[in-house]
Amino acid sequence: MDYAEHFVTAADGTPLYARDYAADRSGPVPIVCLPGLTRNSRDFETIAPRLAQTRRVLALDFRGRGRSGRADPATYRPDQEVADTLQVLDHLGIARFAIIGTSRGGIAAMVMAARALPRMAGVLFNDIGPKIDKAGLLRIRTYLGTDPQFGDWAEAVAALQSSNPGFGSLSAAEWLAFARRVYREMNGVPRADYDPALSQTFPSVADIEAGKVPELWALLGLMADVPSLVLRGEHSDLLSADIVAGMHQHHRRLASVIVTRRGHVPFLDEPESLAAISDWLKVVDAG
Repeated sequence: MDYAEHFVTAADGTPLYARDYAADRSGPVPIVCLPGLTRNSRDFETIAPRLAQTRRVLALDFRGRGRSGRADPATYRPDQEVADTLQVLDHLGIARFAIIGTSRGGIAAMVMAARALPRMAGVLFNDIGPKIDKAGLLRIRTYLGTDPQFGDWAEAVAALQSSNPGFGSLSAAEWLAFARRVYREMNGVPRADYDPALSQTFPSVADIEAGKVPELWALLGLMADVPSLVLRGEHSDLLSADIVAGMHQHHRRLASVIVTRRGHVPFLDEPESLAAISDWLKVVDAG
């Protein structure tokens, strides 16, 4: 499906990129797709065209990722990403919206609850919660901040396989499609599609081991009346079953679904994901 492209300038001059899969703009609540820490708007190619058959769908690149500009590494924080997202939405005249937040995008959704709660019609947390398991954080720490050099797409796929456990059921074609969403092609070879300086604002190994990573339970509680859904990959090392149980205790309008044969994060096009998203959107649209 075709999409329009928008570049909006952030308050500090950083260019922000968004894909606009526009359907009937007077139709149901639009969806804003917010990507993971090192991911980009291509991550939502699996679901955005399908959703855009009935509603407007935006997929954003956070600053320092994809086609958005690189910036002062100190600004690679969820609160700044929320400010950037709201600036894009204001520029496009979108007042009320639902969010699909993959990993870091789900953290941004919780931070947004403290700033723009009345505008939030619903939130889908894709394999993320207000607390993050240590194992997943340490795994991300092993590759974050590097700039890997690949000779071809086979090498990129191999790197993705080693850094993304829990996806053993994928075919070779699915692994390649996954890699093409994560990496960009530059001079004929794949390269990382994010600023390695993202590592500067990510918790250190020492802080992770010591448990000095903020938890966002209070922010989740602010959203207790916002129709929400959490998808958990069966083999996720960031979102445990215990954390999902805790989310239900803090959020009275939360549904949860396990996505089988997936680690961190589900692709959103799995049969159980599609069914859960459909049910969630019915609640969102009902208000």
